[in-house]
Amino acid sequence: MASIVVLSMVGFSLVFLLFPRDQHESGMEQIEDKPSIELMFWRNSGTKLENTAYKELITAFEAAHPTIKVNLVAIPYGDYELRLRTEIAAGNPPDIMAIDSPNLAVYANSGSLLSIDEQMRSEGNIADFPTTTMNGLIYQNEIYLAPIVESGVALFYNKHLFKKAGIPFPAKDKPMSWDEVVDIAQQLNDPSNNVYGIDPAQGFSDGESPAYFKLPILWQFGAEVLSPDGTTADGYINSEQALEALQFYQDLYHKHEIAMVELPQDPFVEGNLAMTVMGSWTLADYEKNDSAFKLGIDYGIAPLPMAKKQVVPNGGWSLGISTKSNYPAEAWEFIEYVTSYEGSKKYVEITGDIPARYSVAEEFPELQEYPKNIFVHQAQNHSKNRPVTPAYPVVSVAIKELFEDVGIGGKDVEESVLKAVEKINNGLRVIPK
Repeated sequence: MASIVVLSMVGFSLVFLLFPRDQHESGMEQIEDKPSIELMFWRNSGTKLENTAYKELITAFEAAHPTIKVNLVAIPYGDYELRLRTEIAAGNPPDIMAIDSPNLAVYANSGSLLSIDEQMRSEGNIADFPTTTMNGLIYQNEIYLAPIVESGVALFYNKHLFKKAGIPFPAKDKPMSWDEVVDIAQQLNDPSNNVYGIDPAQGFSDGESPAYFKLPILWQFGAEVLSPDGTTADGYINSEQALEALQFYQDLYHKHEIAMVELPQDPFVEGNLAMTVMGSWTLADYEKNDSAFKLGIDYGIAPLPMAKKQVVPNGGWSLGISTKSNYPAEAWEFIEYVTSYEGSKKYVEITGDIPARYSVAEEFPELQEYPKNIFVHQAQNHSKNRPVTPAYPVVSVAIKELFEDVGIGGKDVEESVLKAVEKINNGLRVIPK
């Protein structure tokens, strides 16, 4: 009997020698820390810097949340909306999705986006965002998306062409009127030498760019696209103010002939374009790509010109949660981190973008200095979001076609705008309830 007890004690001792207590417990902790939740996160494939920023944010989040894994899928911009809507229709959407804020109502109205109103108001510190930014993320009085950065546009001008003509550079802290811009463009316009006065709103492209760059022209003259309740375009996009704005735009091409429908390749950098309206991301591209076209030497930046009002566009890609997600609480944890002060600051450090949060903008001295202070000031004080409506895709196309009609075609402004009213109102009538 005694021998059995001794053998038992020896066996027990061997167990402790082979599997010490601390190693055994360490192994248990590794098992417990193994990710048990996987979040699928879809976004449009952006720039290299944006992709780097998201990867670093995910790494930091996963380190702080070892039971959660975030699988990032970056999809080319041109394919993103179609693929996302296809997966939503098939009942297999990602947990977290990047949404271009103008399309918010399309997804919220269809029941595809989860309201994060309660979380944003209690944990998201929404007072740290400009009201105009938040307005573009609200549908039927509820917040559905959380922003990281903002966007904006400004007037870029070729310093060499201004110097050659003896024209003073635009002020850095005060927008010129469009009348002043027209006067300067007429002096610089020289088609015989392939020099053109201005590209007022990024030419005529596809996608969302036309609405983003051209709607401010309507807003600056006091016009709106839709009624406040979003039920009609009649009386708004065909108002006297809208007609005035559209006639001004048409005159740039067909009366003053200082804007051209077709421009040479890369006209601003190549010296063929005296002035152009471009986005805040263009400045970042020039800086990050070590372009030979240098700020202060070759070009300058001024606030976006104004008409009756100073208005610039805002909005961009923000983050939301699918109503089909099995892990909405964990998805919110990720969004809360990425769009927080800490997450936004890391993102801006890498990308050089304009932060949506006041507190983050204050942390970067370069955002208080020329030229980035122009974009920050405009975004915080003079920006406006595109209409929040489930019919926004129809609105976007109608705006694109309207400006093509009056700009490219030189068509009658009143007839063109009535066609836009009909198109938009038809879209509003078929909004699914």
